[in-house]
Amino acid sequence: MRIPIAFKLIAITLLLLLAAIFPITYTSTEMFQNIAIDREKDSNLSYASSLATQVESLMINYVDKVKMIAPVVMAKPSEKNERMEDSFYTDRDLVSIEVLDTSLRSVGKRLVQSEYLKKYQLEESYIEELRKQQKLTGSFPFSKVFAEKIEVMNSSQKGKAPLLTIAVPLIKDEKLGKITHIAVSEIRLDRLQEAFSLPSEKLVFLVDKFGHALAHPKEEFVFSARDMSNLPIVKSLLTTNINKEQKEYKHPQTGEKLIGAYVKTTLGVNVIAQASEDVLLEAAQAVKMQSYRIAGRILSIALFLVFVFSMTLTRPIEKLGEFAKKVAKGDFEAKTNVKSNDEVGMLAKTFDEMVGGLQERDKFKNVLNKFHGDVIAEDLMKGDLALGGSRKEVTVFFSDIRDFTKFSEGHSPEQVVAMLNEYFEIMVSIINKYNGIVDKFIGDAIMAAWGIPEATQEDTTHAVLACLEMRQKLNDLNEKRQARGETPIKVGIGLHHGSVISGNIGSDERMEFTVIGDAVNTASRIEASTKSFGVDLLISDDIVERLTKKFMLVEAGRVEVKGKSKPLSLFQVDGYLDHNGDPIEIKTPWSHYEPADADKVKKVG
Repeated sequence: MRIPIAFKLIAITLLLLLAAIFPITYTSTEMFQNIAIDREKDSNLSYASSLATQVESLMINYVDKVKMIAPVVMAKPSEKNERMEDSFYTDRDLVSIEVLDTSLRSVGKRLVQSEYLKKYQLEESYIEELRKQQKLTGSFPFSKVFAEKIEVMNSSQKGKAPLLTIAVPLIKDEKLGKITHIAVSEIRLDRLQEAFSLPSEKLVFLVDKFGHALAHPKEEFVFSARDMSNLPIVKSLLTTNINKEQKEYKHPQTGEKLIGAYVKTTLGVNVIAQASEDVLLEAAQAVKMQSYRIAGRILSIALFLVFVFSMTLTRPIEKLGEFAKKVAKGDFEAKTNVKSNDEVGMLAKTFDEMVGGLQERDKFKNVLNKFHGDVIAEDLMKGDLALGGSRKEVTVFFSDIRDFTKFSEGHSPEQVVAMLNEYFEIMVSIINKYNGIVDKFIGDAIMAAWGIPEATQEDTTHAVLACLEMRQKLNDLNEKRQARGETPIKVGIGLHHGSVISGNIGSDERMEFTVIGDAVNTASRIEASTKSFGVDLLISDDIVERLTKKFMLVEAGRVEVKGKSKPLSLFQVDGYLDHNGDPIEIKTPWSHYEPADADKVKKVG
């Protein structure tokens, strides 16, 4: 007998509702909640205010250090104060200090504690790079410092040294009434961070005036200058002029209810203290649990029943989850192995049937891939297998093995097939690598095309690059064949660009996906012309027009071909230019051979 999942869920729900005593707990927990929340509001604000005073004092201490050491940076060699300079290098907070004029150029020298930077595999030049970045991007408000304001910002970058940048007005021209020099210093953030890393039920952290974390229990927030402005309380302190405030809000990602407060300091460092409402209401929860103890025995029975019922659901679902992972990885032999007389059992049976269908589809797709390639196979499986085609502009490729008939006469069929398979394996992989589609094999010949099913501006370039790589790989193959005492292979390749009809050709009972048209015939004639010119690769002027200047082209001559009223201008490809513009010649012992007469082709120049 099939037991529906709905019946199980209803039975569990009724047991829980009957066993729970909600009216008893509601009044007491509501009272405790209000008291706890009111206390936490006051506690957060008081704690944040106290901490703000300490942080402001620390920042003022940093400012005093910077002002005290900055004159050393600007001092002339004769005025050098070694004692003051030594105080910089022994300071546990300062990492660098320099003085900038109104044009943001460095005045004097920059002091840098390289030993601290080495801990993070950084050189002294990192400070210079950081300063350039601040100037170029405008990420640090230098203009406000020249307006007599002290600015503080977290300048840490992910995976690098945790640094706080602080800039203070230094020298003021009383006649002009404006600041002419400012001191900029990087401060170690790791020591400030240590004070905020201790575990606590309150989350206390610092942000700068831009909302970037300056100190946080999660140190990765600080060391990557995490933008905290998405938090409602941070957003509030950044957008209002109120110096201190307490708020209730929800975490934007988790939806957790939070109670917090913020306090601003005069130096732009802001203190935030917040706590989870769930933590605060633990006392109220204790009262609630006391009430539940009254019905503890009933709840125990209910929990036992929930457990028994859940096992009948979770185990099959877990099996289905594992089964789905196997299928996602391509294992179409997997079985659900779920036997259940409910909806889960029906679902498992449906899954098994679905995977059987996927297995058949995968087999069919693999067969299509071998005959047409991945792209065409996908295209065929998406649409109707109807006769007809569409006009496309494509680059057509023909290649043929020279003296194949003579080779076939002197070797056994097994040797001929082995040679072709080895040769085709290399050539076809190159065509696929450069996004070409192998249309068909005609004996020892290969017909391929670029621009099917969708053309791109790079089709012609990819086709020529594929031909050059074929020349190299054929040379490697011939070296292996000669080492085995076998006859080397010579080929002829022709490329042409033109209009074709691409689609399913044949009848409803037997059809073939291919391309036909004058461009195909012309490419075949160009391939035949390689025999007349004694070269392995010729391309038409239609190809040349679509190529960039990166290829080394030589005009081979002109030929008259059957079916064409005008002679064809053909070109050799000797190599290409690398990214520096240097010529890379690609020639092999098999790229040129003795010219001979070719059928249906006549050289005219």
